[in-house]
Amino acid sequence: MNDLIEALQIFSKYTQDRYPTYCEHDCLNVVIDCDIVSDEDKTKLEKLGFHAHEIEKKFYSFRFGSC
Repeated sequence: MNDLIEALQIFSKYTQDRYPTYCEHDCLNVVIDCDIVSDEDKTKLEKLGFHAHEIEKKFYSFRFGSC
């Protein structure tokens, strides 16, 4: 649970969108353009279970998603 909270705190630096997340087929997605996230934060997010999807401009996690 703490890893998810830490990841969401990082994401909050990059968006104020009211609904930045959605789930699909056991995957939690966070709609934030990967290009604006610092390399340091991308590394932290990777360790926390979120991966950057450069083409779709989002982050995703199979660790925290469940439908």
